[in-house]
Amino acid sequence: RAGKREACSCSSSFLLAEPQATGKEQAMWYVAQVQAGREASTRDLCRSLVSPDVLEECFMPEYETMWRIGEWRLVKRLLFPGYLFFVTSDAEELNKELLRVPMPIRLLGNEENSFFPLTEKEQDWFLSFMDGEHIVRMSEGYIKGDKVTVTRGPLMGFEGDIRKIDRHKRRAYLDVTLFGRTVPASVGLEVVRKTA
Repeated sequence: RAGKREACSCSSSFLLAEPQATGKEQAMWYVAQVQAGREASTRDLCRSLVSPDVLEECFMPEYETMWRIGEWRLVKRLLFPGYLFFVTSDAEELNKELLRVPMPIRLLGNEENSFFPLTEKEQDWFLSFMDGEHIVRMSEGYIKGDKVTVTRGPLMGFEGDIRKIDRHKRRAYLDVTLFGRTVPASVGLEVVRKTA
C-alpha cells in the first residue's frame, strides 16, 4: 500500500535531544491529512515548493516488516497511511505555504485555523522508536508462555505496549496516542521461537 520507498534526503537535525538556539521559536511537529497512496509525491512537492524558512522537515513515518514475495523479504510500509508529519516553528505560515502545493493537504486542528502540534510526550514516543530516516526498524524476540520478550530493535523495553502479535505476518500491533486519541499502529516483530 505504501509503494516503493524513495531515497530519503532527510535532515535529522530535529532529532537531537536538545533544541538548538536559532533565535526562532522552537519547532514543533504537526500532522496533516493527505491523499492516501500519494504520501511520497506530496512530501516531495512540499519539500520543493514550501520555503525552507517555514518548513524544517516533512516526512512520513515508516516501519520495517517481512513480506512474502516468493520468499520473505524485508520491506518498508507506512506507519500512518494518509498522513504526513511537518516540523515548523510557524504553523500559520506553513498552512499558507501549503496552498502552493497542488495536492490536497489539511493540517490537523480545529475549524478556526488553530493547528495542534504533537505534545512533547507524543514526539518522544516517535523519537524513541524511529531512526534518523523516520523508520521504525524491525524488532526480534521470543514468546515464553504468554510473555513476550523483545531482544533486539525499537520494541525492546516496550513489550507492555504491544496489544497483539501476528506471528504469520511478523507484526506487533500497538496503540499510539496522538492528539489525545488512541490510534492503532503496526510495526515489524520477528518472533524467533515460542515455548510453553
